Amino acid sequence: MEFNGAVKERQASIAFILGIVSLVAVFFSHLALTDIYHGEGDLRQEWMVLRFCFAVIFIFQVFALVTFWKIIREKNGKRH
Repeated sequence: MEFNGAVKERQASIAFILGIVSLVAVFFSHLALTDIYHGEGDLRQEWMVLRFCFAVIFIFQVFALVTFWKIIREKNGKRH
């Protein structure tokens, strides 16, 4: 049971860190999109930032949904 608790704690920590990183990614995405909108010279770097930020946000969303699904499934299993 303690191992399971340690795993949950680790998953919660990872989800929290990924959440913070994804918030930063949203900020950088906004900056990149602003530059793209204004048509600043060479936009390759801005598009690269958007791709990276999308990957970070996507990973966070998948990890969070899997974690929540495990928690809900465990909660439902304990009721029966």
